[in-house]
Amino acid sequence: MIPYGKQFIAQDDIDAVTETLESDYLTTGPKVKAFEDALAKYCNVKYCIAVANGTAALHLASLVLLEEGDKVLTTPNSFLATSNAILYAKAKPIFVDIAKEGNIDLDLCEDALKKDPSIKAIYAVAFSGHMIDQKKLKYLRDTYNVIILEDCAHAIGAQEDGIKAASCTNSDVSILSFHPVKHMTTGEGGAITTNSKNFYEKMLMLRGHGMVKTPEMKPWEYEMRALGFNYRITDIQCALGLSQLSKLDTFIHRRIELVKNYDAAFQDSIVNPLYTHDGNSSYHLYVVLVDFAKLNITKVDLFNQLREKEIGIQLHYIPINKQPYYKSLGYGDEATPIMDNYHEQCFSLPMYPKMSDEEQTYVIKSLFEVLNG
Repeated sequence: MIPYGKQFIAQDDIDAVTETLESDYLTTGPKVKAFEDALAKYCNVKYCIAVANGTAALHLASLVLLEEGDKVLTTPNSFLATSNAILYAKAKPIFVDIAKEGNIDLDLCEDALKKDPSIKAIYAVAFSGHMIDQKKLKYLRDTYNVIILEDCAHAIGAQEDGIKAASCTNSDVSILSFHPVKHMTTGEGGAITTNSKNFYEKMLMLRGHGMVKTPEMKPWEYEMRALGFNYRITDIQCALGLSQLSKLDTFIHRRIELVKNYDAAFQDSIVNPLYTHDGNSSYHLYVVLVDFAKLNITKVDLFNQLREKEIGIQLHYIPINKQPYYKSLGYGDEATPIMDNYHEQCFSLPMYPKMSDEEQTYVIKSLFEVLNG
């Protein structure tokens, strides 16, 4: 099977993990801080907290940024965790339609802020790796005094006009994910970045059960100062993360090579890339749109026939506000025509660093064979 995404594990990754397994520390040791420091340097941000997974990152960030009842503008085009984290904080997601590149429409966000000044925050997702419009983010943050969280789970390594994803240049907090299908992996794992010392210290405390231990305390003492969680990441994972981070730019370079091949293959065809290479994406996903209403094939047929050919395309995403749980909360009737049309037409093609040119050629050939009947 050629999957839509897959990790790249080399011998140096295995050696790094083995070295840590043979060391004195398997968790809460030196590799965690080393990984956090390396990530902060790579993302050009002051503070970084490595955590158990991307959802944990969103949860901790939301507990610090939000209060019960806060209204938060967010996108229906993401994995469930983005808006779920708003609910974890007992805040209220407000779903806003997407723009043509798949990210939340920041112009519609401004319309919402004008109508309702009580809106507290925007949770913007850099979908598929494409940077969120940084100039517009800065404008909204400065003009409406709104909190900004950038969900950069898809976007590490992306940059726009020299601003790197997760740098928090125009946001309060960003989050990252290191699931195996992402650009780099720690198995499971995630991170939170911020330039706020206050936010950093609060999230750091919440990561470890809300506990604090200071030099003034007795050797055995610690204090629980908040209701925290065990969202720690292990030294084993961080050893893998450090090794993966050293190859991240190489991974992204290969992804962009594959993107350019796809762009060329689909030019003037029935397959339309969500966006073509423009230098603002690190390409976690390569998403295309096909107008199935004009073809003699359904999307279900396409998925099934490609899987018979050992090609694992995927759909990113089902609109969050249309999920049964969210409908039970009263969501689902929002006016999101761009998202609705996108959902009908979209799917993601295989793309990952280990993918060969021959495999990609086979995917392209097979896709056209199935679509053309």
